[in-house]
Amino acid sequence: MVLFIVVLGTLMASVDTTIVLLAFPTIAGDLHAGLAAVIWVILIYLLLTSVLTTQFGRIGDMIGRNRAYNFGFVVFTVGSALCGFAATATDLVAFRAVQAVGGAFLIATGTALISEHFPPAARGRAFGFTSMGWSVGAVLGIALGGVLTTFVGWRYIFFINIPIGIVAVALGLRYLSPSPRSRVRLDLVGMTLLGAVLTFIAYGAVDLASYGADKWNVTEMVIGAVLVAPFVLWERRAKFPALNLALFRSRLLSTSLAAAFFQSLGYLAVIFLLIMYLQGVRGLSPLYASLLLVPGYVLSASLSPFAGRWADRWGAWRFATGGIALMIAGVLLYAQLAVSTPLVAIALIALVTGIGGALFWPSNNKAVMADAPPDQYGSVSGLLRTLTNLGTIGSYTLVITIAAAVVPRYVAFEVFVAGRGLIGNVSITFLAALHDAFYAMAVVLLIAAVFSILRRPRPADANPRAARWSAPPQAADPPPPSSK
Repeated sequence: MVLFIVVLGTLMASVDTTIVLLAFPTIAGDLHAGLAAVIWVILIYLLLTSVLTTQFGRIGDMIGRNRAYNFGFVVFTVGSALCGFAATATDLVAFRAVQAVGGAFLIATGTALISEHFPPAARGRAFGFTSMGWSVGAVLGIALGGVLTTFVGWRYIFFINIPIGIVAVALGLRYLSPSPRSRVRLDLVGMTLLGAVLTFIAYGAVDLASYGADKWNVTEMVIGAVLVAPFVLWERRAKFPALNLALFRSRLLSTSLAAAFFQSLGYLAVIFLLIMYLQGVRGLSPLYASLLLVPGYVLSASLSPFAGRWADRWGAWRFATGGIALMIAGVLLYAQLAVSTPLVAIALIALVTGIGGALFWPSNNKAVMADAPPDQYGSVSGLLRTLTNLGTIGSYTLVITIAAAVVPRYVAFEVFVAGRGLIGNVSITFLAALHDAFYAMAVVLLIAAVFSILRRPRPADANPRAARWSAPPQAADPPPPSSK
């Protein structure tokens, strides 16, 4: 039941991401909002979860992860209802911020709950089911987004979360047992400094992608980078640091986190680029462009639980690295796309990257949590999600910046958000830029593969220290009877 509840939360978050993408043109028209304003409907969620996830994971360690997870579901459900009743684009962005607060609790504590309730030898399979939940949610979001937006109305893409949230909260209150609490206190100074670092960098990056480089967004990112130094100095002296820097002494943990960040930075940009190709160069609608990716998601969802079990048996680093290798191969194939490439070939490439994702995500999650002490599962889980969210924002920045280097920025927005196709020489020039971007993303994924390879190969990631943290003390076995 714990696994089911966590998978339900993962599925809910995944549905809400893909379902919003398909409704962008309709939302913009109904609320009479500009494209830049509507873009913030998804970006505000990414920005706030990036800032809050690490801190909310720490709060989960303090108050109990079961309480934090249930509270997150309540806030997310309330935020979804508010989004459905939004009267203006500004209201919708504000209510998406409420959703983000609940989502930050969910994603910060979900991985921690799996690590708390499953022994190390079974975590890979459990993470495989959560990866399956994400892939199934993406498919459902694509299908439901097209149906609900077309036949019922875009507001119901948010209303659909209400019954799911009510069921999830009821199950959580019944089946999530009280979690052990850490005897720590919040590091308010460290939390403030870390929040400032992430806010300045993330907001500056989003603004750069949306409007181009100017003195304000460049200054914001510089301020965020400069604040890293006082944050590190404070955390090294703090008695209860918001982010325990000593965790990075673990080679397995630090390299796994780095692999997660660069995989997110490189692979999500690939999805954006592919959709821009299908809509801008091939002229497909957002719905048809997304449906072309469904086979990859379905295969990834089907394979993830098995990949997690294989990671338990033969070692997470092998399958995570193999998954990255398949992603690189798929991206290099995408870099060969032409104006007349058969759509079937694109779907087949999506199958290759889908297999790669199924191998990487559960294996890497298992590796991240393998060296995390139990009293800091929430903090490590939150840090993992923060890094992947920052990678998502970085992907968006890279894609829009590369596209805007060839065509005007508003045209790039129209390609991604409104599904407007390009014609003539503009389409050919845009395709050449996409090729360069695919190659750039392959390089980013190669960096992720390097970090994955650097992980210490341990059979089934059997870390004695992690096993000692996770298992209760056992009585010594009695000596064998004497041969006499």
